[in-house]
Amino acid sequence: MKARILWIEGKRTDSPSFVPALRKKDYLVEVVSTGSAALARLLEIDPDLVVINTPSLRTSGKRICRDLHEKIATLPIVVILSPEQNFSGESCARVVLKLPFTIRKLLNRITPLLPGDGQHMLHIGHVRLDLERKRVRCQGREARLTPRLTHLLEVLMQHAGEVVERQQLFKEVWDTDYTLDTRTLDVHISWLREALEEDPRKPQHLKTIRGLGYRLDV
Repeated sequence: MKARILWIEGKRTDSPSFVPALRKKDYLVEVVSTGSAALARLLEIDPDLVVINTPSLRTSGKRICRDLHEKIATLPIVVILSPEQNFSGESCARVVLKLPFTIRKLLNRITPLLPGDGQHMLHIGHVRLDLERKRVRCQGREARLTPRLTHLLEVLMQHAGEVVERQQLFKEVWDTDYTLDTRTLDVHISWLREALEEDPRKPQHLKTIRGLGYRLDV
């Protein structure tokens, strides 16, 4: 699955739009016209990147950038400026680009900020797992996982909505039929909840099915 970009762009026609070119490259680009609309959509679409096209707006973009950064500190933000603009919000923007520039330059700057190609991504509901970079995102939260946790979450995502028995998890993730030491699995599940859940003590996604195993509800 291609990366998802939230693009903030106003109606001013003197500012070039790179959206059509990005869509031709198969990026999933959702366009909103205001910062408030971006904040409203942020957790719903869980973008990999936000671009603020400030020349198209009636604002410098500084407040939008700051508000987005406060909402999700790990979210990469790219700010596009006109030649005469200055931007003092570098702490919230990962990349600042001044017009004019080409789509190739834009791609060169945003590609390192985006997850790998679809061959290395799993996306089910609100959970997005980058198998290559071993990172997971869920409703605005992002965390780095160990290889074992990545594999465990991958198995659970492949069986989303189904109860995965403990024995199956031991077999697929630890490559063993030994299931007497359940503490190992319990600890790993606890770590996954820290990455996925808003409140790990009251999990909404990774549920324990008593006497059987676990179920990922997304």
